[in-house]
Amino acid sequence: MRVAIAGAGAVGRSIAGELLENGHDVLLIDKNPSSISVERVPMAEWLLADACEITSLDEAALQRCHVVIAATGDDKVNLVVSLLAKTEYGVPRVVARVNNPKNEWLFNESWGVDVAVSTPRLMSALVEEAVSVGDLVRLMRFSQGNANLVELTLADDAALVGTRVGAVSWPADTALVTIIREGRVLVPGKDDTLDGGDELLFVAAQEREEELEELLSAGSAEK
Repeated sequence: MRVAIAGAGAVGRSIAGELLENGHDVLLIDKNPSSISVERVPMAEWLLADACEITSLDEAALQRCHVVIAATGDDKVNLVVSLLAKTEYGVPRVVARVNNPKNEWLFNESWGVDVAVSTPRLMSALVEEAVSVGDLVRLMRFSQGNANLVELTLADDAALVGTRVGAVSWPADTALVTIIREGRVLVPGKDDTLDGGDELLFVAAQEREEELEELLSAGSAEK
């Protein structure tokens, strides 16, 4: 898979390193000469250019990329890169970094963003996820389809404890994708039962989150 990353700062380089380790082709783009540190990510391609300029993106052959990641420290730049990648080059998947949580509402399909990643929101979500039991925690927002990745740790006295996954009437537009139990990642089957302490990860429409939380909370569902 070919991935272009706009922004070769610490965030961009870290993402590039992870993707390269997983066998992907990575191009790092940055207009600041001091950010072009080939020795830090030697396996990546590097381009000294302004990712907000069409000529630069032509040089980067963005139309050949499967994913574009807008990872600069400037939300305005990340939005412009996302919009150009989607509308001018038809990139299938655009991921954008949100630096200021106040701007998060802009990072949606109107600006070409498929997945918006807000570092402050993610950090606070991880804190909540670590200490919350019985409360739904939003980990990530997917702009496409208005869906979120959400997590809930099932309380020991929750009504669904001991219930088979296939016997639960989950809300519409909701999918249980993973159960994390005692450090193991389980792909849920219809005959698997839910246990107290299970971390349940869902992809759910935003308007279904409250219904999902009520279903999973103690005493709110039928066995």
